[in-house]
Amino acid sequence: MHASDFFQGRTVLVTGAEGFIGSTLVDLLVEQGASVRALVHYKPYAEHGNLAHLQDDPRIELIAGDVRDPGRVMDAVAGCDTVFHLAALIGIPYSYDSPGAYVAVNVTGTENVAEACRRHQVRRLVHTSTSEVYGTALTVPIGEDHPLQPQSPYSASKIGADMMALSHHHAFELPVTVVRPFNTYGPRQSARAVIPTILAQLHSDAREIRLGSLAPTRDFTYVTDTARGFLAVAQCDRALGEVVNLGTGEEIAVGDLARRLIAASGRDADIVVDDARLRPSGSEVHRLLSDNSRARTWASWKPEVSLDEGLRRTSDWIRDNLRLFAPGRYAV
Repeated sequence: MHASDFFQGRTVLVTGAEGFIGSTLVDLLVEQGASVRALVHYKPYAEHGNLAHLQDDPRIELIAGDVRDPGRVMDAVAGCDTVFHLAALIGIPYSYDSPGAYVAVNVTGTENVAEACRRHQVRRLVHTSTSEVYGTALTVPIGEDHPLQPQSPYSASKIGADMMALSHHHAFELPVTVVRPFNTYGPRQSARAVIPTILAQLHSDAREIRLGSLAPTRDFTYVTDTARGFLAVAQCDRALGEVVNLGTGEEIAVGDLARRLIAASGRDADIVVDDARLRPSGSEVHRLLSDNSRARTWASWKPEVSLDEGLRRTSDWIRDNLRLFAPGRYAV
Protein backbone atom coordinates (compact mmCIF):
# COMPACT_ATOMS: atom_id res chain seq x y z
CA MET A 1 0.00 0.00 0.00
CA HIS A 2 1.30 3.44 -0.94
CA ALA A 3 1.72 5.73 2.07
CA SER A 4 -0.81 8.23 0.71
CA ASP A 5 -3.43 5.42 0.50
CA PHE A 6 -2.96 4.22 4.07
CA PHE A 7 -5.90 6.13 5.57
CA GLN A 8 -8.28 5.48 2.67
CA GLY A 9 -11.57 4.30 4.16
CA ARG A 10 -10.31 4.31 7.78
CA THR A 11 -12.24 6.00 10.55
CA VAL A 12 -9.96 8.50 12.27
CA LEU A 13 -10.59 10.74 15.28
CA VAL A 14 -8.77 14.05 15.67
CA THR A 15 -9.15 15.76 19.06
CA GLY A 16 -8.48 19.49 19.01
CA ALA A 17 -9.52 19.30 15.37
CA GLU A 18 -10.47 22.97 15.14
CA GLY A 19 -7.01 24.12 16.15
CA PHE A 20 -4.09 25.30 14.08
CA ILE A 21 -2.32 21.97 13.58
CA GLY A 22 -5.46 19.90 14.09
CA SER A 23 -7.40 21.53 11.25
CA THR A 24 -4.43 21.16 8.91
CA LEU A 25 -4.22 17.48 9.83
CA VAL A 26 -7.95 17.08 9.17
CA ASP A 27 -7.47 18.59 5.70
CA LEU A 28 -4.73 16.06 4.87
CA LEU A 29 -6.77 13.12 6.20
CA VAL A 30 -9.79 14.13 4.12
CA GLU A 31 -7.55 14.46 1.05
CA GLN A 32 -6.27 10.93 1.68
CA GLY A 33 -9.78 9.45 1.86
CA ALA A 34 -10.22 8.99 5.59
CA SER A 35 -13.56 9.21 7.34
CA VAL A 36 -12.76 11.86 9.93
CA ARG A 37 -14.37 12.51 13.28
CA ALA A 38 -13.42 15.97 14.46
CA LEU A 39 -13.76 16.50 18.20
CA VAL A 40 -14.07 20.25 18.73
CA HIS A 41 -14.60 22.25 21.90
CA TYR A 42 -18.27 22.96 22.43
CA LYS A 43 -19.43 26.51 21.70
CA PRO A 44 -23.03 27.69 22.13
CA TYR A 45 -23.10 29.34 18.72
CA ALA A 46 -22.83 28.11 15.13
CA GLU A 47 -19.19 28.84 14.41
CA HIS A 48 -16.82 26.20 13.04
CA GLY A 49 -13.68 28.33 12.71
CA ASN A 50 -10.85 26.53 10.93
CA LEU A 51 -13.20 23.71 9.88
CA ALA A 52 -15.91 25.92 8.39
CA HIS A 53 -14.86 24.92 4.88
CA LEU A 54 -15.59 21.26 5.71
CA GLN A 55 -18.80 21.59 7.74
CA ASP A 56 -20.95 20.20 4.91
CA ASP A 57 -18.43 17.61 3.71
CA PRO A 58 -19.82 14.06 4.18
CA ARG A 59 -16.30 12.78 4.91
CA ILE A 60 -16.12 14.64 8.22
CA GLU A 61 -18.25 14.38 11.34
CA LEU A 62 -18.04 17.34 13.72
CA ILE A 63 -18.44 16.27 17.36
CA ALA A 64 -18.75 18.98 20.01
CA GLY A 65 -17.26 17.98 23.32
CA ASP A 66 -14.45 18.32 25.83
CA VAL A 67 -11.59 15.92 26.54
CA ARG A 68 -12.24 16.47 30.25
CA ASP A 69 -15.53 14.57 29.79
CA PRO A 70 -14.64 10.83 29.80
CA GLY A 71 -18.05 9.72 28.53
CA ARG A 72 -17.98 12.04 25.55
CA VAL A 73 -14.43 10.95 24.71
CA MET A 74 -15.37 7.28 25.03
CA ASP A 75 -18.22 7.73 22.53
CA ALA A 76 -16.03 9.67 20.09
CA VAL A 77 -13.31 6.98 20.06
CA ALA A 78 -15.70 4.04 19.51
CA GLY A 79 -15.08 2.36 16.15
CA CYS A 80 -11.96 4.37 15.29
CA ASP A 81 -8.87 2.88 13.67
CA THR A 82 -6.55 5.77 14.58
CA VAL A 83 -6.80 8.59 17.12
CA PHE A 84 -4.73 11.76 16.84
CA HIS A 85 -4.87 13.52 20.21
CA LEU A 86 -4.10 17.22 19.77
CA ALA A 87 -6.61 18.79 22.16
CA ALA A 88 -4.75 20.79 24.79
CA LEU A 89 -4.76 24.05 26.65
CA ILE A 90 -1.87 25.90 25.04
CA GLY A 91 -0.08 29.17 25.63
CA ILE A 92 2.71 29.62 28.14
CA PRO A 93 1.82 33.04 29.64
CA TYR A 94 -1.70 32.00 30.70
CA SER A 95 -0.29 28.91 32.43
CA TYR A 96 1.33 31.20 35.00
CA ASP A 97 -2.15 32.49 35.90
CA SER A 98 -4.14 29.24 35.78
CA PRO A 99 -1.91 26.16 36.17
CA GLY A 100 -4.76 23.99 37.45
CA ALA A 101 -6.65 24.39 34.21
CA TYR A 102 -3.63 23.04 32.32
CA VAL A 103 -3.51 19.95 34.51
CA ALA A 104 -7.25 19.33 34.01
CA VAL A 105 -7.18 19.62 30.22
CA ASN A 106 -3.73 18.34 29.35
CA VAL A 107 -3.14 15.58 31.90
CA THR A 108 -6.65 14.41 32.79
CA GLY A 109 -7.82 14.92 29.22
CA THR A 110 -5.00 12.74 27.92
CA GLU A 111 -5.84 10.01 30.45
CA ASN A 112 -9.44 10.07 29.22
CA VAL A 113 -8.33 9.70 25.60
CA ALA A 114 -5.82 6.94 26.38
CA GLU A 115 -8.37 4.99 28.44
CA ALA A 116 -10.96 5.26 25.67
CA CYS A 117 -8.42 4.04 23.11
CA ARG A 118 -7.58 1.09 25.36
CA ARG A 119 -11.21 0.14 25.89
CA HIS A 120 -12.02 0.38 22.18
CA GLN A 121 -8.77 -1.30 21.06
CA VAL A 122 -7.73 1.30 18.49
CA ARG A 123 -4.93 0.44 16.09
CA ARG A 124 -2.91 3.53 17.02
CA LEU A 125 -3.02 6.55 19.31
CA VAL A 126 -0.76 9.43 18.34
CA HIS A 127 -0.39 11.78 21.29
CA THR A 128 0.86 15.34 20.77
CA SER A 129 3.68 16.66 22.93
CA THR A 130 5.74 19.85 22.52
CA SER A 131 9.41 20.77 22.41
CA GLU A 132 8.75 23.01 25.43
CA VAL A 133 9.07 19.90 27.62
CA TYR A 134 12.83 19.92 26.97
CA GLY A 135 13.30 23.39 28.42
CA THR A 136 16.50 25.23 27.54
CA ALA A 137 18.75 22.89 25.59
CA LEU A 138 21.46 21.24 27.68
CA THR A 139 22.91 19.58 24.57
CA VAL A 140 22.15 20.20 20.89
CA PRO A 141 20.64 19.02 18.74
CA ILE A 142 17.94 17.87 21.14
CA GLY A 143 17.20 14.17 20.86
CA GLU A 144 14.26 12.39 22.40
CA ASP A 145 16.42 11.26 25.33
CA HIS A 146 17.17 14.87 26.36
CA PRO A 147 16.16 15.54 30.00
CA LEU A 148 12.68 16.96 30.51
CA GLN A 149 12.66 20.35 32.26
CA PRO A 150 9.34 21.84 33.41
CA GLN A 151 10.18 25.53 33.06
CA SER A 152 6.52 26.61 32.96
CA PRO A 153 3.25 25.14 34.25
CA TYR A 154 2.34 24.56 30.59
CA SER A 155 5.42 22.43 29.93
CA ALA A 156 4.92 20.60 33.23
CA SER A 157 1.37 19.69 32.21
CA LYS A 158 2.56 18.43 28.84
CA ILE A 159 5.28 16.31 30.49
CA GLY A 160 2.55 14.83 32.67
CA ALA A 161 0.37 14.20 29.62
CA ASP A 162 3.23 12.49 27.76
CA MET A 163 3.96 10.23 30.72
CA MET A 164 0.26 9.38 31.07
CA ALA A 165 0.11 8.33 27.41
CA LEU A 166 3.31 6.28 27.62
CA SER A 167 2.23 4.65 30.88
CA HIS A 168 -0.74 3.16 29.03
CA HIS A 169 1.69 1.56 26.60
CA HIS A 170 3.81 0.03 29.35
CA ALA A 171 0.96 -0.96 31.64
CA PHE A 172 -1.75 -1.91 29.15
CA GLU A 173 0.11 -2.42 25.82
CA LEU A 174 -1.77 0.52 24.29
CA PRO A 175 -0.33 1.15 20.79
CA VAL A 176 0.67 4.78 21.37
CA THR A 177 3.34 7.06 19.94
CA VAL A 178 4.22 10.48 21.32
CA VAL A 179 4.91 13.06 18.62
CA ARG A 180 6.95 16.04 19.81
CA PRO A 181 6.69 18.96 17.36
CA PHE A 182 9.12 21.83 17.64
CA ASN A 183 7.81 25.32 16.84
CA THR A 184 5.16 24.87 14.16
CA TYR A 185 3.98 27.92 12.22
CA GLY A 186 1.80 28.75 9.24
CA PRO A 187 -1.75 29.81 8.28
CA ARG A 188 -4.43 29.61 11.01
CA GLN A 189 -1.98 30.04 13.92
CA SER A 190 -3.23 32.33 16.70
CA ALA A 191 -1.66 35.58 17.83
CA ARG A 192 -0.27 33.82 20.92
CA ALA A 193 2.68 32.66 18.81
CA VAL A 194 5.63 34.80 17.80
CA ILE A 195 5.34 34.65 14.00
CA PRO A 196 1.68 35.76 13.74
CA THR A 197 2.36 38.34 16.46
CA ILE A 198 5.05 39.92 14.32
CA LEU A 199 3.20 39.64 11.01
CA ALA A 200 -0.06 41.05 12.39
CA GLN A 201 1.83 44.08 13.63
CA LEU A 202 3.62 44.49 10.28
CA HIS A 203 0.45 44.22 8.21
CA SER A 204 -1.23 46.78 10.46
CA ASP A 205 1.47 49.27 9.42
CA ALA A 206 3.14 49.31 12.83
CA ARG A 207 6.39 51.26 12.81
CA GLU A 208 7.66 49.34 15.84
CA ILE A 209 7.47 45.56 16.29
CA ARG A 210 7.03 44.85 19.99
CA LEU A 211 8.53 41.54 21.18
CA GLY A 212 9.86 39.79 24.26
CA SER A 213 13.44 38.55 24.38
CA LEU A 214 15.17 38.57 20.98
CA ALA A 215 17.96 36.14 21.86
CA PRO A 216 16.19 32.75 22.21
CA THR A 217 16.50 30.42 19.24
CA ARG A 218 13.78 28.18 17.88
CA ASP A 219 13.43 25.42 15.28
CA PHE A 220 10.47 26.38 13.07
CA THR A 221 8.53 23.79 11.04
CA TYR A 222 5.83 24.69 8.53
CA VAL A 223 2.41 23.36 9.53
CA THR A 224 1.83 21.03 6.58
CA ASP A 225 5.20 19.40 7.26
CA THR A 226 4.23 18.85 10.89
CA ALA A 227 0.87 17.38 9.88
CA ARG A 228 2.56 15.04 7.40
CA GLY A 229 4.80 13.95 10.26
CA PHE A 230 1.75 12.92 12.29
CA LEU A 231 0.51 10.79 9.40
CA ALA A 232 3.92 9.19 8.86
CA VAL A 233 4.37 8.30 12.52
CA ALA A 234 0.86 6.82 12.70
CA GLN A 235 1.97 4.25 10.11
CA CYS A 236 5.31 3.45 11.76
CA ASP A 237 5.39 0.37 14.00
CA ARG A 238 8.97 1.15 15.09
CA ALA A 239 7.59 4.23 16.86
CA LEU A 240 5.22 2.29 19.15
CA GLY A 241 5.82 3.22 22.77
CA GLU A 242 8.36 5.86 21.70
CA VAL A 243 8.73 9.61 21.37
CA VAL A 244 9.44 11.12 17.94
CA ASN A 245 10.62 14.70 17.36
CA LEU A 246 9.29 16.70 14.43
CA GLY A 247 11.59 19.61 13.59
CA THR A 248 13.80 20.88 10.80
CA GLY A 249 17.14 20.59 12.60
CA GLU A 250 17.81 24.30 11.98
CA GLU A 251 17.52 27.17 14.46
CA ILE A 252 17.05 30.92 14.24
CA ALA A 253 17.06 33.63 16.93
CA VAL A 254 13.81 35.52 17.47
CA GLY A 255 15.47 38.82 16.53
CA ASP A 256 16.76 37.37 13.25
CA LEU A 257 13.36 35.82 12.60
CA ALA A 258 11.73 39.24 13.01
CA ARG A 259 14.06 40.68 10.38
CA ARG A 260 13.20 37.81 7.98
CA LEU A 261 9.52 38.50 8.56
CA ILE A 262 9.94 42.20 7.85
CA ALA A 263 11.50 41.20 4.52
CA ALA A 264 8.80 38.59 3.77
CA SER A 265 6.02 41.10 4.43
CA GLY A 266 7.56 43.84 2.32
CA ARG A 267 7.09 46.28 5.22
CA ASP A 268 9.51 48.40 7.22
CA ALA A 269 9.65 48.62 11.01
CA ASP A 270 11.97 48.81 14.01
CA ILE A 271 12.17 46.01 16.58
CA VAL A 272 11.49 47.00 20.21
CA VAL A 273 11.69 44.82 23.34
CA ASP A 274 8.43 45.04 25.34
CA ASP A 275 8.89 44.15 29.02
CA ALA A 276 5.29 42.91 29.24
CA ARG A 277 6.17 40.16 26.77
CA LEU A 278 9.19 38.84 28.67
CA ARG A 279 8.88 35.51 30.46
CA PRO A 280 9.94 35.18 34.09
CA SER A 281 13.74 34.78 34.09
CA GLY A 282 13.74 31.16 35.21
CA SER A 283 11.03 30.23 32.72
CA GLU A 284 12.59 31.43 29.47
CA VAL A 285 13.66 28.61 27.14
CA HIS A 286 16.79 29.97 25.51
CA ARG A 287 17.48 27.40 22.82
CA LEU A 288 15.52 24.73 20.97
CA LEU A 289 17.05 22.76 18.09
CA SER A 290 15.72 19.35 17.12
CA ASP A 291 17.38 16.09 16.28
CA ASN A 292 14.86 14.63 13.82
CA SER A 293 16.78 11.41 13.12
CA ARG A 294 14.02 9.15 14.39
CA ALA A 295 11.37 10.73 12.18
CA ARG A 296 13.68 10.52 9.18
CA THR A 297 14.87 6.95 9.66
CA TRP A 298 11.85 5.33 11.29
CA ALA A 299 9.02 7.09 9.45
CA SER A 300 10.76 8.36 6.28
CA TRP A 301 9.66 11.91 7.12
CA LYS A 302 11.50 15.11 6.33
CA PRO A 303 10.44 18.76 6.14
CA GLU A 304 9.78 20.06 2.65
CA VAL A 305 8.89 23.76 3.04
CA SER A 306 11.84 26.12 3.51
CA LEU A 307 11.69 28.81 6.17
CA ASP A 308 11.61 31.67 3.66
CA GLU A 309 8.83 30.02 1.64
CA GLY A 310 6.84 29.22 4.77
CA LEU A 311 7.19 32.76 6.08
CA ARG A 312 6.03 34.15 2.76
CA ARG A 313 2.94 31.91 2.74
CA THR A 314 2.15 32.80 6.34
CA SER A 315 2.62 36.51 5.71
CA ASP A 316 0.21 36.38 2.78
CA TRP A 317 -2.40 34.53 4.86
CA ILE A 318 -2.22 36.95 7.79
CA ARG A 319 -2.39 39.92 5.42
CA ASP A 320 -5.59 38.47 3.95
CA ASN A 321 -7.07 37.55 7.35
CA LEU A 322 -5.98 40.52 9.45
CA ARG A 323 -9.53 40.87 10.82
CA LEU A 324 -8.82 37.78 12.98
CA PHE A 325 -6.05 39.58 14.88
CA ALA A 326 -5.80 42.47 17.33
CA PRO A 327 -2.24 43.61 16.59
CA GLY A 328 -2.13 46.31 19.26
CA ARG A 329 -3.06 43.93 22.10
CA TYR A 330 -0.71 41.40 23.67
CA ALA A 331 -2.47 38.03 23.51
CA VAL A 332 -1.51 35.69 26.35
